[in-house]
Amino acid sequence: MKVVSFSCKIYDRQQLCQVLPSEWEINYVEPVLDEHTVVYAQGADAITAFVNDQLNAKILQRLADYGVKLIALRCAGFNNVDLAAAERLGIKVTRVPAYSPYAVAEHTIGLMLALSRKLYKAYNRVREGNFALNGMLGFDFHGKTVGVIGAGKIGRLVGERMKAFGCEVLVYDPFLCEACDELGLQQVPLQDLFERSDIITLHCPLTDETNHMIDAESIASMKKGVMLINTGRGALMEPQSLVDGLKSGQIGYLGMDVYEKEGALFFEDHSCEIIQDDVFERLLTFPNVLVTGHQAYFTEEALRHISETTRDNIQMFINGQELVNQVSC
Repeated sequence: MKVVSFSCKIYDRQQLCQVLPSEWEINYVEPVLDEHTVVYAQGADAITAFVNDQLNAKILQRLADYGVKLIALRCAGFNNVDLAAAERLGIKVTRVPAYSPYAVAEHTIGLMLALSRKLYKAYNRVREGNFALNGMLGFDFHGKTVGVIGAGKIGRLVGERMKAFGCEVLVYDPFLCEACDELGLQQVPLQDLFERSDIITLHCPLTDETNHMIDAESIASMKKGVMLINTGRGALMEPQSLVDGLKSGQIGYLGMDVYEKEGALFFEDHSCEIIQDDVFERLLTFPNVLVTGHQAYFTEEALRHISETTRDNIQMFINGQELVNQVSC
């Protein structure tokens, strides 16, 4: 079995090396999968890929020509895969549906706390010997209303933890969530959530319906000074609308671990370059914006589970078993 792993950083390789069978022939490729690097897949039976790897129809055709029969995604999302093309070419696609919802939920709350109490400012001030509290005024979570968009495992974990802070928690999901009732989370229509929430956090998949769900119109319907958090998918938010909302003060706090055009930025060191994304650079100029580079999932536990599930997905394919984590159109 020959497997080529794309977007494979040193931390990915360290985990995969511990769990992948020694009899498999493994090639670890650090760059993202695109039209220039797809050549590394020649002769492979399967590849593994991550969130920013390009798996459009053109790339999939090249993979099929090389003999690839399985794409094992090392992530939960699959919006970067042309599933119809993969099915037409006879390529199976699997994913890691849940690697550590706790990691993402905890990072989400970390962003909320860092923004509300300006912890990132405090860190820099104290290191410079500045202990003044001017401009550091925060707010209590207790008594606030938190809106959680998406009633999956991560969304429910965030809601449960914000309840512990003493918040009223509203949840929007297109499907009825019985677990939300058991946790004391109130399921409401999306517009109600926009209008009533002091803090809004996104934990839904990226679909045609959710693409740019946070735009100028939805932001205008929110409370003045709302806190927005996105650890879900970058394209859930329309970037220019975020800039406009921050400039007007409609958005009081913004925390993002994902960005719509993150593929050209995240997971790489650009500190010696001029970043060409003007909207992203404008977002970084605001003092009430905190951006992390797609690290919400990045814990030891999550990386281990990703590697183990990826191994299991490939092994089931080899054994001709049902692919329990397969995705299809």
